[in-house]
Amino acid sequence: MVYTQSEILQKEVYLFERIDSPNREIMKHLKAICFLRPTKENVDHLIQELRRPKYSIYFIYFSNVISKSDVKSLAEADEQEVVAEVQEFYGDYIAVNPHLFSLNILGCCQGRNWDPAQLSRTTQGLTALLLSLKKCPMIRYQLSSEAAKRLAECVKQVITKEYELFEFRRTEVPPLLLILDRCDDAITPLLNQWTYQAMVHELLGINNNRIDLSRVPGISKDLREVVLSAENDEFYANNMYLNFAEIGSNIKNLMEDFQKKKPKEQQKLESIADMKAFVENYPQFKKMSGTVSKHVTVVGELSRLVSERNLLEVSEVEQELACQNDHSSALQNVKRLLQNPKVTEFDAARLVMLYALHYERHSSNSLPGLIMDLRNKGVSEKYRKLVSAVVEYGGKRVRGSDLFSPKDAVAITKQFLKGLKGIENVYTQHQPFLHETLDHLIKGKLKENLYPYLGPSTLRDRPQDIIVFVIGGATYEEALTVYNLNRATPGVRTVLGGTTVHNTERKLGSCDRICISKEEESRRDSSSLMGISGSVWKLLEPAPSL
Repeated sequence: MVYTQSEILQKEVYLFERIDSPNREIMKHLKAICFLRPTKENVDHLIQELRRPKYSIYFIYFSNVISKSDVKSLAEADEQEVVAEVQEFYGDYIAVNPHLFSLNILGCCQGRNWDPAQLSRTTQGLTALLLSLKKCPMIRYQLSSEAAKRLAECVKQVITKEYELFEFRRTEVPPLLLILDRCDDAITPLLNQWTYQAMVHELLGINNNRIDLSRVPGISKDLREVVLSAENDEFYANNMYLNFAEIGSNIKNLMEDFQKKKPKEQQKLESIADMKAFVENYPQFKKMSGTVSKHVTVVGELSRLVSERNLLEVSEVEQELACQNDHSSALQNVKRLLQNPKVTEFDAARLVMLYALHYERHSSNSLPGLIMDLRNKGVSEKYRKLVSAVVEYGGKRVRGSDLFSPKDAVAITKQFLKGLKGIENVYTQHQPFLHETLDHLIKGKLKENLYPYLGPSTLRDRPQDIIVFVIGGATYEEALTVYNLNRATPGVRTVLGGTTVHNTERKLGSCDRICISKEEESRRDSSSLMGISGSVWKLLEPAPSL
């Protein structure tokens, strides 16, 4: 995520080992650089390493704050005095984009409450981010979420305890940390996406910049796994926020530019299949343009999935469910798609989930009938159960905001004017709730009764540095929102982070865990009653000039 192996090799680092790897060779001619999270397990491994050192000198860097007692234990283990340096280098998180970070944590809560180990890990990751950015922020949190309040308190405790580390040069306007809960907007992670980065994650999955293409029909061996990194891939950097139609056009233009160098071998590139055939027929082109080969393959697979799963039509109805308030039309369209054999059980269940969230309390709610339609379609019980799990996770009872019916006059006017203008792109009508939240925050209109400050101090000026953290995970659609806001508001820099970066599959996994936790809680209650009777680097870059 930070350096490629070839870049590290250029720094004359030739051997990569895990500290817990058994049977490592003794190589006293080499120096060792250790970069570790300061966990008990890692400290124990390092103590064992220092007692029987395999290298001549050790330079030790911890990705977060290490306790004085652990430093003392390491010093006592270093009997041969091989340690040349020990430093804290705050990088205890994953820098995904220049304005997006993740902690790669799935399932951070048990029901509505924090898993204690994950609360500790999240606190560590968030404080490491603050230290690496040299920010000592004021903290606001989502009042409707007990998890958000708990995390805010834990971060504040660390700042108070390690106050010397947080003594940075004061700015005129203090930075602000805003802690949100995913359950306040369960809609965004359920929608199909049409910008490149978000679409790849939704349909193929991005795991630490890696894409698994091994299941793509007829995939060549060297493309079974590819890396998409804006740091090392100019095409990806230039296209990650563009929509799907533009990407296909840009790949075609790039390949046609290369073809101009071979006038005798001109051929038309009218489809994704033509492009793939072109790459396969030109080994020299493939060698020179591995990047293009990779993106043709990725876009080709996205195109295949869109067609195979009828995603254009599915997405249009998803957008209607997320953005419009016509119950009769929405119900009719969902029922129609449930009868379509091309619509997968995954997409069918997703449509019903969106309907359930939007029309949860509508007087003509037809959710039982839609659940029966899912059963008749052959949708597995796992997906049918997830419909109620999603409502349990992010339904009206849980949300601190109203996702679907704007109450203030300005929001109603905007919606009315949007309706008069018509829709520019039917597939990208939706804006994450985060957009409204940040817009209000930047304009000083974010209500303190919904997002209170932790402590007596409040911010009176427009914030200039904003860090937003979403418990339960952020999305690439929200990352795009932050990217656009940063470009549109000079003088304000926003960074978005989350326990993970969601797509629909990951999101449903979180909802499933909450459902399971509720069932276990229910069983425990029943049992008790029965008992009576018997990379850092990207985020450290300056914001791009606007």
